[in-house]
Amino acid sequence: MITQSGRRIIEHEQLINMKDRNIKRTNPYSGQSEMLTTEEAKLYDKVKQDEIDENYTDMQKGLDKFSRLNAQAYMTLLD
Repeated sequence: MITQSGRRIIEHEQLINMKDRNIKRTNPYSGQSEMLTTEEAKLYDKVKQDEIDENYTDMQKGLDKFSRLNAQAYMTLLD
């Protein structure tokens, strides 16, 4: 069922995503952790590898995408 703003659908999608967030990643500097989906975890790992490899163009693209996928985890892990 769709409400006037589509809120019910958004809430349903968020619930599905929350159940799929079963991979833990920890910020190496702060020690704070977040649970991520498989897609988010792979992207996080790639961003960190691009940082190590000094591949800053790809790292920035990954940061931009990650921040749109999971803003809370971005703030905790990468900001």
